[in-house]
Amino acid sequence: MVKNFGLLISLTLLLSCKTHVNSKPEFSDLGEKNQIEIKKVHNFRFLGGLQNSQSKVLKDSLIYRSGNLHQLKSKSFDDLEKLNIKKVIDLRTKQEIKKETDHLPNNIIYKNYPAFEDKNDEMASAKKLALKGKISKEDADRRMLRFYTDYITENPEVIKQIIHEILDSDQPVLYHCTAGKDRTGMITALILKILKFDDKVIFEEYLLSNDLRENVINKRLGLANTFHFVYPKLDIGVVEKTSWIERRYLQTAFDEIHKKYGSMENYIHQALGISEEQREIYIRKFLK
Repeated sequence: MVKNFGLLISLTLLLSCKTHVNSKPEFSDLGEKNQIEIKKVHNFRFLGGLQNSQSKVLKDSLIYRSGNLHQLKSKSFDDLEKLNIKKVIDLRTKQEIKKETDHLPNNIIYKNYPAFEDKNDEMASAKKLALKGKISKEDADRRMLRFYTDYITENPEVIKQIIHEILDSDQPVLYHCTAGKDRTGMITALILKILKFDDKVIFEEYLLSNDLRENVINKRLGLANTFHFVYPKLDIGVVEKTSWIERRYLQTAFDEIHKKYGSMENYIHQALGISEEQREIYIRKFLK
């Protein structure tokens, strides 16, 4: 009986590996020079060294982005202190925060701005549906595209608050979501747009999350394949779609802005409340 069970598991794993072809993610050309290594904090980096369309260079050590900080060790608090980070902006929902609350030093100013409010606990429901095989890779792709279009334009007042908290701060700021790739990626893209960076640079910075999360994602995919017999109906492609980021995800967010506002410039002026004069002030503040 045990031998037969072991054979069954082996066959299940073999079949699952044969029937799924891993997608090839797109990586960034920027390299990992801006990465900050702190134990248990993923996708942590600063924006710096990038050149905008006016040939001005973004200053180091002013704007930071990462995944969530619930596993940040107390012994790593000194690392945050050395970076002079005084404010943390959490982009996650109340449900995410309740499950994995940020672990921060007492002297850090903490603010939460969920532009996406998961009122019906859709994220948890989607996970359950995926495990039951009721969400396919194609479904996951459509959900990701919809998330990007909704996040960037559904609650512009919240996006405006986030952007101003970052750009108006007199001290270095760290903002994050769960993985530091989607919501954090969109906010970063908007900041770079405001600071007049070309799309090529914006997309390269965005894709850097694939580079910095590669080991974490490959480990996750490995576990999903290895233990596929536990959830045999799970489409491994769903795990891929929700783990890697894709250039077209961010592009669809930009397209939605153009659709609703006519141009990125209109979105910056109207939705974010930033004039051209204010943009120049921010450029002088953050670039050299």
